[in-house]
Amino acid sequence: MTSPAPKRQRIEDAPITRSNIWYDDGSVVLRAEKTEFRVHWGVLAQHSTFFHGLRGLPQPPDQPSVDGCPLVELQDDAVDVEFLLKALYTPTFLSQAALPLVAVGALIRLGRKYDFRDLLDSAIVRLTFENPRTLEEYDTLATSAGAYKPTRILPYQGLTFDIISLVRENGILSALPSAYYRVAQTIPLIIDGMQRADGSVASLAPVDLRRCLLGREKLTHVQMQKGYALGWYRSWCPGNNCTGSHCVTTRDARLQGYLDRPQLKALGLFIPTSIINNRFCDACKQGIELLGIAGRTRTWDELPSFFDLPPWSELKDGL
Repeated sequence: MTSPAPKRQRIEDAPITRSNIWYDDGSVVLRAEKTEFRVHWGVLAQHSTFFHGLRGLPQPPDQPSVDGCPLVELQDDAVDVEFLLKALYTPTFLSQAALPLVAVGALIRLGRKYDFRDLLDSAIVRLTFENPRTLEEYDTLATSAGAYKPTRILPYQGLTFDIISLVRENGILSALPSAYYRVAQTIPLIIDGMQRADGSVASLAPVDLRRCLLGREKLTHVQMQKGYALGWYRSWCPGNNCTGSHCVTTRDARLQGYLDRPQLKALGLFIPTSIINNRFCDACKQGIELLGIAGRTRTWDELPSFFDLPPWSELKDGL
């Protein structure tokens, strides 16, 4: 049985087709892979310093053309180019509350390559909103059960894995700590990845796999130390204002439960109204909650270091 031809060979053998982005009054034709797009020099030049400079170059006599328009061949994915042009020509495209990650990735790759600065910045804003620098912003993305709920990128199984690859490859470093933390919740998830709807598997590159595994180990250890989110399990004792008869036994049960089945909860919230926490008296709940808040804040401030990244102040998104 003959092996299937590589994708590049199939593309080269395919006929040239016209995209739906084809303006009869366009002044330049872009060709990506075997797809052509007829657009306007003025629009490209207005938003891209690369195309502004390219437009001003003298054209050789043998410059290839299509329908009287100069042809510019791009070494880019045709799908990426289509997303870029949709963002340029369709006013409602960027105003959508949530975009597919493939569209965001296209704007980052081509925005960076051809200096479409506004499109690049808009895509970075979406990614950094989903993976923020502050704990307060991080908490807004969680459901009542504490799960991650994306709002500006369309969700799917494996989204965070693909975000990690995209931001690391494009130097959007501030998005890495929170994304790593989400993936680091369970070891099988780190190692095996997650299956997408199409049957493919979203997984981590070796550099990300190492950071997540080591980061999980460090966080699981430190979260129980004094001053961190779960440190009160071992360091807290009821004060003189305690009015409950079960506060100590409840604390001991919580500690034993963790020791029996350690979990990564370094950013876990102490919820005073939960069923298990209602066994604490009001005074103890207030004290524990304050300790938990301080511990979460400290953990967040140090989060990049657990994944072998520079401090938050040095995690730049400059491209």
